[in-house]
Amino acid sequence: MQHLFSKILVFLDEIGIRYVLEPILEDTFLPGLKLSSGTLVIDREKLLYPGDILHEAGHLACMPPAIRNEMSDNLESSDLHQGGELMAIGWSYAACIYLGIEATFVFHEHGYKNGSKSIIENFNEGRFIGIPMLQWLGMTYDENQAKIHGLNPYPVMQKWLCTHRPE
Repeated sequence: MQHLFSKILVFLDEIGIRYVLEPILEDTFLPGLKLSSGTLVIDREKLLYPGDILHEAGHLACMPPAIRNEMSDNLESSDLHQGGELMAIGWSYAACIYLGIEATFVFHEHGYKNGSKSIIENFNEGRFIGIPMLQWLGMTYDENQAKIHGLNPYPVMQKWLCTHRPE
């Protein structure tokens, strides 16, 4: 488990997701994790599911810098963040593939409102979640767009961070 934890932190460093390892004193939506001004705060003592780090990193990664840098605490329920949830699911699955981590590490049985099994099944069957939005942000391409651009399709990511707000 320590190896995977370290592997994820190295990945976050490489792609530019800010994080700090420090105690979290208040209750949080996911034990041991919270967002603070665009930084992922990780409390190793309270963290129950290290795979949740990748999912929360996905929330940060899929937002334009101006929004990312303002993200704190639990995300409010809005169209932007509901779409962000779908993108974070797609992003974190791509991160699993890239890092050689089993999808069950992120999509564990204690998360996703008991839907983790069907999420993994959908990905395994090529029914990818959140890809149109990730493509809209220029972060990945579906099969058709990848062929047009001469690139590899999702789950290969062209960019791990959203760099602009599309018009």
